[in-house]
Amino acid sequence: MSVPLIQLRGITKRYGSGAAELMALKGIDLDISAGEFVAIIGPSGSGKSTAMNILGCLDTPTAGQYLFKGAHVETLSRDQRARLRRRYLGFVFQGFNLLARTSAQENVELPLLYRGDSASTRRVAAAKALESVGLGGWERHTPAELSGGQQQRVAIARAIVTEPAVVLADEPTGNLDTQRSHEIMGLLLALNRDHGITVLMVTHEPEMAAYARRMVHFLDGRLAKDEVNPNPSSTAPAELANTETT
Repeated sequence: MSVPLIQLRGITKRYGSGAAELMALKGIDLDISAGEFVAIIGPSGSGKSTAMNILGCLDTPTAGQYLFKGAHVETLSRDQRARLRRRYLGFVFQGFNLLARTSAQENVELPLLYRGDSASTRRVAAAKALESVGLGGWERHTPAELSGGQQQRVAIARAIVTEPAVVLADEPTGNLDTQRSHEIMGLLLALNRDHGITVLMVTHEPEMAAYARRMVHFLDGRLAKDEVNPNPSSTAPAELANTETT
């Protein structure tokens, strides 16, 4: 059997000390294989966002082991974790996190700029990523000139421009209406299904979680349930391509 892409073993996370101590995670064991689409679900305070931050190398566990492609992430320095993020991970956030006075093209180029790629390489890769999310021809528009759905598409293009192994999406539809939410979920589904990108998504919306083939439920800092979704929702990429993006 192949080794899982991601392995968590006995992961704990403690904030504060004494009377103010909070155990956000209480011994999480979790395996995620390459190519999975996993929804991480749970109420506020369940530990799901803390787990996502650790998976994304944005935070470190208090105890336990985190292995990515067999490497012990918990032993890495801050700079080493940053290099792992740049090479293997892409991020999509609820608030889009786009630079307001910067074009869609330049927003998408940012991860490549941080990586040190040349201007010509960045330009070609960003145009390709924008085209893949249905925003070909919108390269020069700033966030203020784009709808919420379009802004999240730019954010997804930025997440995939480095061709990551994993996309981590934190409430990616939280600021969108129902139609745009399903469009975005269709894009994430296509990235997973057609390009083999592993997708890890935090959500509190059952309708959005239904797109995932696997649902991991957090409760009070523990993994309460890990289940396969036998009938995941699906939206064909062809349908997305014909969807109005305004």
